Amino acid sequence: MSKQCFELSAEWKKYRYRNRTLEELVDMPMDDLVKLLPARARRSLSRGFSPRQRRLLEKVIEARQKLLSECKETIVKTHVRNMVILPIMVGLTISVYNGKEFVPVRIVPEMIGHYLGEFAVTTKQVKHGEPGLKATRSTLFVALK
Repeated sequence: MSKQCFELSAEWKKYRYRNRTLEELVDMPMDDLVKLLPARARRSLSRGFSPRQRRLLEKVIEARQKLLSECKETIVKTHVRNMVILPIMVGLTISVYNGKEFVPVRIVPEMIGHYLGEFAVTTKQVKHGEPGLKATRSTLFVALK
């Protein structure tokens, strides 16, 4: 008998999404799960998966099987930012492309129903320095007193 390497943490066992435990959500058919999600995610999933989303879902299922059977965690890289996070993705690390690099996102139960792109920010925080250094053209010169 192989050891159980992927166990739900105590917090995850207590987690409930719309009065359903995480185990119930994973075992639930997709039609029933879609009814529990927010309107935007429900609309997106009711239209079906695009070919890119389907490919990502296959990679996620394969990574989850590898995690459960071989105790080997793999990172799934993707450009698909518009994929709704499903309960089967919980516990995996998915690297989401933000336009420049892949940002690793560890999926936790609280992310169910959100999009992958929400967790890989595409813009960088603007940090202004002194006038003339890393600043806009209008602040190139400082008025003399």
